[in-house]
Amino acid sequence: MAKQLKLLSLSLKNFKGVRAFTLETSGDNVRVFGDNATGKTTVFDAFVWLLFDKDSQNKKDFSIKTLDENGQELHGLEHEVESTLLIDGQAVTLRKVYKEKWTKKRGSATSEFTGHTTDYFIDSVPVKKKEFAEKIASIIDEDIFKLLTSPSYFNEQLKWQDRRKTLLEICGDITDEEVIRNNQSLTNLPAILQGRSIEDQRKIIAAKRSDINKELEKIPVRIDEIQRSLPDVTDFNKVAIESEIDQMNSQIEEKQDLISNIRNGNAIAQKQKAVQEIEIELLQIKQQHEAGSKDEIYSLKARIQEEESNVSILNSKLENVKNSKRHNDENIKRIDEQLAQLRQEWHEVNSQEFTHNDQCECPTCGQSLPEEQVTSAREKALAQFNLTKSKKLEEITNKGKQGGERKQEFLDNNEVLTKEYEKLNGQISEKHTLIEKLKDQLTQLESVVVDITENAQYTAKLQEKQNIQQDIHELKTAADQSIQSIQLEIIELKSNRDRLQAELGKFAALSQSEDRIHELEAQERQLAAEYEDLEQQLYLTEEFIRTKVNLLEEKINSKFKYARFKLFETQINGGLTEVCKTTFSGVPYDSGLNNAAKINVGLDIINTLSQHYNFLAPIFVDNAEAVTKLIDSDSQLISLVVSEKDKQLRVETQQDVMKEAI
Repeated sequence: MAKQLKLLSLSLKNFKGVRAFTLETSGDNVRVFGDNATGKTTVFDAFVWLLFDKDSQNKKDFSIKTLDENGQELHGLEHEVESTLLIDGQAVTLRKVYKEKWTKKRGSATSEFTGHTTDYFIDSVPVKKKEFAEKIASIIDEDIFKLLTSPSYFNEQLKWQDRRKTLLEICGDITDEEVIRNNQSLTNLPAILQGRSIEDQRKIIAAKRSDINKELEKIPVRIDEIQRSLPDVTDFNKVAIESEIDQMNSQIEEKQDLISNIRNGNAIAQKQKAVQEIEIELLQIKQQHEAGSKDEIYSLKARIQEEESNVSILNSKLENVKNSKRHNDENIKRIDEQLAQLRQEWHEVNSQEFTHNDQCECPTCGQSLPEEQVTSAREKALAQFNLTKSKKLEEITNKGKQGGERKQEFLDNNEVLTKEYEKLNGQISEKHTLIEKLKDQLTQLESVVVDITENAQYTAKLQEKQNIQQDIHELKTAADQSIQSIQLEIIELKSNRDRLQAELGKFAALSQSEDRIHELEAQERQLAAEYEDLEQQLYLTEEFIRTKVNLLEEKINSKFKYARFKLFETQINGGLTEVCKTTFSGVPYDSGLNNAAKINVGLDIINTLSQHYNFLAPIFVDNAEAVTKLIDSDSQLISLVVSEKDKQLRVETQQDVMKEAI
């Protein structure tokens, strides 16, 4: 048995211009009469706002407040909607109050408008917004409720994709296997799909067709560009050009060999060999000349460098001695300060004298103590004082001795460092004296060395070398003139060869271009074949959709008494596009269908949806005056009728709801 929701009562207060109105239905069908702008649709808006914060047109941002004659909002009013619902025989009252929030700021005498608040009540009990929403959600889903309460909602407010989805939910989809079994021409379709959906496969086909079309459009343009740029070789003989290039290459190679022979002439080679021999003799003369005195100079320089290094080492040691002595002096000064403090402390302790307060009376009874007890106590205190004083003096004396010992250690170490310092200073002075002596020896030795250019044997050989080099230069000058003439001939041969190679290159460019044209033509044939295959695949997918839609339309339309649904349209190119259009007796809902038929078609859809969702909700039939007979419905009907004579809303209740004919 279907779950049923009936409207028992609905009260409005300051809602969209309706100051106060109460609709009592007792759960029966009712008719609400009123002239235009008297608030009939507002009643439906109030009911939807109470449940879902929207109006009957599914808009959330609509104005709730009451306006004055100038269109200005009236402030200070509470906007309230209350409704009692009967849910499977159980009554529940819902109330929602929307009001302004006025706040008085500190130091201000007047309140300022700072926003709005909404209060929620279930059976007169205040609740939070979340509890209120959860209560309504427990009754019915918002989207389903709107489908079941307004005859126009399905056809006029749902997107066609959502209408189609809802119809498929009601009737159940048809599997791909069922569609293929109903059409033998679709046998090859599963192999094409490879597990993909029809929609995905059509997207793939469309993308591939688009890519292939783009490529097919480019190929003729590319072929034309290549053909227009083909080189003209009608006046050229490829074999003759290749033969002529080979001959020129041979001539160039022969002339280059001739240049090498000139450059490597025997006379020049012999003189160059003589120059090499003289250079060896010059080196020997120089070595003999420098032997002895030069070796001694090198030895003195090495000795000076070694002694300067020793001085650096001694200076480093001397610096270490200075640092150690400085450290010792700082410690001696610190110990002297400590010893002076200890001497002062010893004199202070030593000067202390014994004092004793003789107590001659008993602290308990107050009687005078015996003389012998007083004397004994005084002697004990004196002995203790002397013992403590002796220990302190002994302790200070020990610390002084230890400090003196540490000071003596540093003084002894300073004596050693002083001797080391004097020793290092003497060594450094000796080294400096030695270095100066060695430098004097080096200066004296360098002054007596004879420069190699003053050696007669060396200068004679050097002149002989220069004479031979002059001879080589003269021979090369004569050879260069011959080489230059041959090089000019080679340049001319290469220029002619380059011209012939450019002509020969036209044959290669022509062959390459023709090969590219053949490749493009083959690619064009392949793309055309692929496009044809895609066209066949597209036809199969469209045939699949056509078959599936026919089956779906039959299945869906069988669920309705009056409404019929068109789920696809044939395009100009023969393809199919998915739609969802409602018709009645062949007339489309959104073009040509009168209001009476639209309302009854909407009621027919609600009847089927109510059966599917197993839920009956009150139906608000706006513009009900257009219908002479409403079709039968198990749901509660609240008809909103335009009545020019009713300037205030009027409710008419009937025991048996009148069904009006189309």
